[in-house]
Amino acid sequence: MATPLLGAESLHLEYPTRVVFDDVSLGIEEGDRIGLVGRNGDGKSSLLGMLAGTIEPQSGRITRRGGVRFGVLTQADDLDPDDTVAYCIVGDRPEHEWAGDPRVRDVIGGLVADVPWEARVGELSGGQRRRVALAALLVGDWDLIALDEPTNHLDVEGIAWLAQHLKVRWPRGTGGLLVITHDRWFLDEVCTETWEVHDGIVEPFEGGYAAYVLQRVERDRINAATEQKRQNLMRKELAWLRRGAPARTSKPKFRIEAANQLIADVPPVRNPIELQRMAVARLGKDVIDLEGAGVDFGERTVLRDITWRIAPGERTGILGANGAGKSTLLNLVAGEIEPTSGRVKRGKTVQFGFLDQQFSQLAQIGSDRVREVLARTKTTFTIDGKDHTPAQLLERLGFAREHLSARVDDLSGGQKRRLQLLLLLLAEPNVIALDEPTNDVDSDMLAAMEDLLDSWPGTLIVISHDRYLLERITDQQYAILDGRLRHVPGGVDEYLRLREAQRATGGPAAMSGSAGSPATTTKGGGAPPSSSSPAVDPAAQREARKAMARIEKQLGRLADREDKLHHEMADAVHDHTRLAELNASLGELADEKELLELEWLEAAELVG
Repeated sequence: MATPLLGAESLHLEYPTRVVFDDVSLGIEEGDRIGLVGRNGDGKSSLLGMLAGTIEPQSGRITRRGGVRFGVLTQADDLDPDDTVAYCIVGDRPEHEWAGDPRVRDVIGGLVADVPWEARVGELSGGQRRRVALAALLVGDWDLIALDEPTNHLDVEGIAWLAQHLKVRWPRGTGGLLVITHDRWFLDEVCTETWEVHDGIVEPFEGGYAAYVLQRVERDRINAATEQKRQNLMRKELAWLRRGAPARTSKPKFRIEAANQLIADVPPVRNPIELQRMAVARLGKDVIDLEGAGVDFGERTVLRDITWRIAPGERTGILGANGAGKSTLLNLVAGEIEPTSGRVKRGKTVQFGFLDQQFSQLAQIGSDRVREVLARTKTTFTIDGKDHTPAQLLERLGFAREHLSARVDDLSGGQKRRLQLLLLLLAEPNVIALDEPTNDVDSDMLAAMEDLLDSWPGTLIVISHDRYLLERITDQQYAILDGRLRHVPGGVDEYLRLREAQRATGGPAAMSGSAGSPATTTKGGGAPPSSSSPAVDPAAQREARKAMARIEKQLGRLADREDKLHHEMADAVHDHTRLAELNASLGELADEKELLELEWLEAAELVG
């Protein structure tokens, strides 16, 4: 029998306007790895606050096993702005003591390798400060850890590192984890149990996100009369989980037969050939071409020698470390900035839509009411052959009707994100770029957003650290490595392998997004350990340069063939059989291109 770490009995919490929890009882035991999910505002952070002791319930009690050490990461840190990064993480411990601790070294390397070690906390960006707070927590020795949105401000590599750290942090069957996150991949990777917070209760489900989706669909089938819209959306989500990501759904302990039965009549989430046909009809043959494009900011080169022919109907995810140049690439594609070298060519029919991180599209309408904003848009929008009014679309995105009277500036971050996406779609662009669209959005909203984008016929480019979303709504991924753009057919997993290989060989891209740590500290901290790059034989470098030149010529020829195929696909827009054949040829070309790119990368690593 598992040993309890913490228990809650008959918790009641209410605010002047509503009851958040009523008579909630639950427990956390040794070995539990629990993910908290639910809509924004349903009480996830309030529940965590009660369990941590920072929020006092009106009635009920929290009990902890004697001696349990409980570490908590909230969304607002309590770091002293005058302290150094070193002091916040390792305190007054002598350098030889913390440097000899594998856990401390791992945490520093995984989270704050690019943060100046002697910098004052008050000088850091919000993202750096958040990572310092997370590192300061994880170097401690805890029996139970609660994390509120720990993946915020982490890139794909940081999220993968955190998942692995939490999986091996405690011996099997010991320790406890409670995590609030909208990152569904992270939930699947780390959690063995999911608690859904809704309607004043906490409902437990076995397994991570994929298992939770199945069990929730079964629950919704029982309540079909009141949950019809939600059920259909989650069944579509489950269909993608079963068909598109078999490795993920093989892990949770749910009945595969039941899942297959539930999705037997659910079509694939996208019809790529039909969407491409519609995209070509809207865009023509030419979309946006980047030819040898580079971007410099002063002395710093951010992007270099990027050649990318964006095709009609292309759905591409962009990967890269923080600071690698992803947003710069989107701004280059969008025409917000001009290339320092090379050129960007845009098709005459391109109508570009850009969803950025700063809500800039809402800046001019902040004092307007949502209803007034919608009244100025087009009257209908067609999805899957059915007409929807803007209000219906907003409701489909989880926006309550009572919020139609609110002013835009008074909306929450999640509500602004929904309105921003809606206005983008209503403008009917044929090319959309999304820069971190998952910020401030809960998992239900993410599923609704993905559902809308599934039927959108155009070219889609997405930057996101949410690998679940990237895999769900895009068909291919590219990565920015050392300022260059390269195709990664293996998606996020391949990108992480490439980054790890570059770090191991000391290549220049290994330091992308990492400034390195200074050699001195204050208040008792030493600099994190570093490694030097191995020497390379000059003769081998010369051969590698020749190989790179040869491969670049081959890649140029492949690019011409790829361009020709895209034009043939445009001409065959009404011939579905021919379009399918050309699409298959395009896939074979991509495989050939990938082998050459891998060969080029190996040579580039030798050149350094």
